[in-house]
Amino acid sequence: MIGYLSGTIKFLFGDGCILDVHGVGYKIFLDASTKQNLTVGEAAEFFIHTAVREDAITLFGFADASTLEFFELLLTVSGVGAKTAQGVVSKISAAEFARAVTMQDAKALTRLPGLGKKSAERILLELKDKVRDLDLGISGQGIANASNEFDEAATALDALGYTQAEISEAFAQAPPNSTTEQLIKFALRRLNQFA
Repeated sequence: MIGYLSGTIKFLFGDGCILDVHGVGYKIFLDASTKQNLTVGEAAEFFIHTAVREDAITLFGFADASTLEFFELLLTVSGVGAKTAQGVVSKISAAEFARAVTMQDAKALTRLPGLGKKSAERILLELKDKVRDLDLGISGQGIANASNEFDEAATALDALGYTQAEISEAFAQAPPNSTTEQLIKFALRRLNQFA
């Protein structure tokens, strides 16, 4: 299995590139954020996921090991294939994804490409415990503490009469490691209660 490649960008196409590694061109599919930083003729390196099927061997490249880990975590969910996982990784950070799963926010997941209601529910069910091990630059305990802060803030907003959908939407872009009070203030601003 190929796990890492380093070379020169020979060609860019819709959702990937051809990487020249000592005269051999590897076709690598890339997430959007990785591809946008590439230029033909420049050196590049990728952490690689090798997908092997009966009819093809496909390479998926990522700028860093943590994004590859995020991608491979998504592949553990039944019904989520490599293209869907690549689309998810292109549209949401690992930290935002972990927050959505920790908060069991299916609505946030259904906004991602390739994920319908059933897929989102499967992800929430199958990754609820696994997401704590995802390398986000914070510890699993940090995610657990963040979850407690979000739970407390959500309870307070619920008491103010907001629906779960409104609360989840308000928390969608909340800064990581916020306190309960900071989360409530952030959510209320998002809900247009005060400037």
